[in-house]
Amino acid sequence: MTARVLHGDCRVLMAAMEEASVDSICTDPPYGLSSEPDCAEVLTHWLAGDDYEHTGNGFMGNSWDSFVPGPATWKEAYRVLKPGGFLLAFFGTRTYDLGVIAIRLAGFEVRDMVHWLYGSGFPKGGNRDGKGTCLKPAHEPIVLARKPFKGSVAKNEAKHRTGALNIDACRIHADDAQGGAYTVKRLKPGATLEKTGGNWRPDDGVAYHGEMKPGRWPANVVHDGSEEVLEGFPHTTSGLMKAGTRRAAQDHPGSVCFGTFGGDEAASDTYADSGSAARFFYCAKASKVDRDEGLDQFAPQQFVQFQTGNGESGAASSLSEGRDTQYRNIHPTVKPEALMRWLVRLITPPGGLVLDPFTGSGSTGKAAVLEGLGFLGCEMTEEYLPIARSRITAAEARAEIERAAPMQPGLFGEAA
Repeated sequence: MTARVLHGDCRVLMAAMEEASVDSICTDPPYGLSSEPDCAEVLTHWLAGDDYEHTGNGFMGNSWDSFVPGPATWKEAYRVLKPGGFLLAFFGTRTYDLGVIAIRLAGFEVRDMVHWLYGSGFPKGGNRDGKGTCLKPAHEPIVLARKPFKGSVAKNEAKHRTGALNIDACRIHADDAQGGAYTVKRLKPGATLEKTGGNWRPDDGVAYHGEMKPGRWPANVVHDGSEEVLEGFPHTTSGLMKAGTRRAAQDHPGSVCFGTFGGDEAASDTYADSGSAARFFYCAKASKVDRDEGLDQFAPQQFVQFQTGNGESGAASSLSEGRDTQYRNIHPTVKPEALMRWLVRLITPPGGLVLDPFTGSGSTGKAAVLEGLGFLGCEMTEEYLPIARSRITAAEARAEIERAAPMQPGLFGEAA
């Protein structure tokens, strides 16, 4: 598969692309963390088909972050996406509403929101007599939208290979959950486990007397596995229920079923385990070498690392432990490799083409090539181009090694 990063305004670059030529879009666009806009004025422009030009600088004083992309940008993204193709776009908690309205006005249907929970954020500003102006940033919302299509999902998949999420490829396995230590109850000797089908990974599944249980259905929450985040999840226990077991309606304690059966049947054996509820969600831990991988030829620079939850014009949103750190990758909002791999795998058909209109330092492109997908990126800021291209090139070389030795976990600083 090929990977390319183009230099220029994504609206111009996408306008030159062929219609319905990409399978998915996964991107981290500007959050627009600048001064508060006049929302009535914004919507007046957008509904009239005009771009809204917002003055001022956004995150860390960057002019490119002055405002969220408007409907004109997402209309070009809509045009190049195949019918049924999915869009995943990050936004800040302050500007998610405006970002999603722009996507809706472009014609997309919003399907869900994914919450990325992390423990590395710090609130902007200090504690003044027990008061402050913002909360600690601990999550970023990701909109999941889809380009509408005619007919059934099955027919659209047969024609375009798009329209449905890759559930089995993104199930939550024991090694993916990172929810702390938890136990798994075994079935009684001689009992069998009904397999629900799908391509779950047998090396990651939970063994029940020689059979492998597929991972849990992916949820719309992803976490980073940090102690701070895990402490927020309660300890839970899941009882074992065999496939075909009839469950009565349990809308509230003490509910009863009279007459004919009013509940439903378990489609497959349920999990029987206990531990942190974090095990229900995918854990996207960041590798220590992720940010600078492939950038050995770049000189380290003094750089302050930030999260992007609640910044204001010309200022950072939150300081990572208040320390200046040397990085070769100077982009301020690098996303973890594991998170991006899970996201592109969720929405892209095998061997498909991923588009990122706001490539930045190439995190989406890196994830795409590691997943065996094609990638096409657009980036307007020239200084980020060599960083993105070098990271993607290094990922391509790593993908070749991983394909040659697929049974070797823990390479390149990743969690085994």
